[in-house]
Amino acid sequence: MGDIQEPKRSWREALLVYRKPRVLGMIFLGFSAGLPFLLVFSTLSAWLTDAGLSRTLIGYFSWVGITYSIKVFWAPVIDRLPLPFLSRLLGRRRSWMLLAQICIALGLSGMALSNVQTGISQIAFLALFVAFSSATQDITIDAYRIEAEEGALQGAMAATYVFGYRLALLAAGAGAFYLAEFSSWPVAYLCMAGLMLVGMATTLVIKEPRVGVSAASRLLELRVEALVGIKPTRHSLSVRLAAWFSDAVVTPFVEFFSRNGRFALTILLLIGLYKVSDITMGVMANPFYLDMGFSKTQIADVTKIFGFFMTIAGAALGGLLVVRYGLMRPLLLGAVMVALTNLLFALLAVSLPDIRLLALVISADNLSGGIATSVFIAYLSSLTNTAYTATQYALFSSLMTLPAKMLGGFSGVIVDGFGYPWFFIYASATGIPAILLVTYLAKHWVGKMADAGESGKL
Repeated sequence: MGDIQEPKRSWREALLVYRKPRVLGMIFLGFSAGLPFLLVFSTLSAWLTDAGLSRTLIGYFSWVGITYSIKVFWAPVIDRLPLPFLSRLLGRRRSWMLLAQICIALGLSGMALSNVQTGISQIAFLALFVAFSSATQDITIDAYRIEAEEGALQGAMAATYVFGYRLALLAAGAGAFYLAEFSSWPVAYLCMAGLMLVGMATTLVIKEPRVGVSAASRLLELRVEALVGIKPTRHSLSVRLAAWFSDAVVTPFVEFFSRNGRFALTILLLIGLYKVSDITMGVMANPFYLDMGFSKTQIADVTKIFGFFMTIAGAALGGLLVVRYGLMRPLLLGAVMVALTNLLFALLAVSLPDIRLLALVISADNLSGGIATSVFIAYLSSLTNTAYTATQYALFSSLMTLPAKMLGGFSGVIVDGFGYPWFFIYASATGIPAILLVTYLAKHWVGKMADAGESGKL
């Protein structure tokens, strides 16, 4: 991690990073990434409910979301396989990005043109196609974001990405509901398909990042090939396929562990635990608000609309902090703030329902969550080697939610057994391991700087 503890730029210079074209461009790519997400989840569930389908069948549709959790399996293909014609025209990242966006638009259009009563199987297939294409787009946008700008700007890139993503959630959520109310669900989905033009246009305008496989990475690939018994003197199809698998799938993991040495497992542990406190609390948030006696309108006004702006403010502040102070101090700040704000929910749980206190707690929670999210994305970005950006980041992004989702499943048990105040204290305590891990890594790990132009984002 080198000198990441030292200030990088003045506050004025930190603010000016949001004027950079590539930083601003992430708003539109974030919008493109966020748009399909709800359209294959809660918004789709609402459409199917309106159509009178059974809750059992609607529940089955949630399985399409598995594609987002297993994208690491085809990330190596995106890292290494060029697309005919498109890759020559647009470059490696933009070609895959555009193909994914076109597929999303086609899939959403196909869903809109399908009969929900007689063609439910067709809608299920198209929803899976959209989810797969959306996960593919996530892989390419993440890789582009990491490769397009230096490590110091990754916090700002993450902040503008989060802003665009949140705007897309409003469009695919509230926007689709309004369109369905005043017209129909097929019209709503056709409009959402049309909004994918935002991503397509952005992909055509932005410039392809200039990265490649360094001599050091290529040497490592040859060493791994030799270790697994691949002989470069043979040129049969099976040997070429084995070599490709070794270079694209095996080497990214070997490279990460060899570069980080004995700290590799600690880093992976931090990735798995950093979001635990935030996600654990979030599982019981809406039931808590309702049980406290707040109306649905109050919850929507404070947590959705007001909370949206506080999250964006937190994400922007997180980006500034990374530019100004480097990574580790803002990363520690985010972990501490997320844990502490859960204690505010414990205070809210033992108080009389007060919309002003709810607004104060939501402000603190969403502000801290926004800071933690943008800084953590920047941290994950710093861990990748640009020779294997898509593969390594897909691994990190899958890992960062798995432990949290598993622990989140026990949230209801704790609430039923001990009540909300103790649950929020428990949720706060789950953030302690992340705080300790960040402190340990910041204090004891002197990062190995990679070759110029390939890593070195720490």
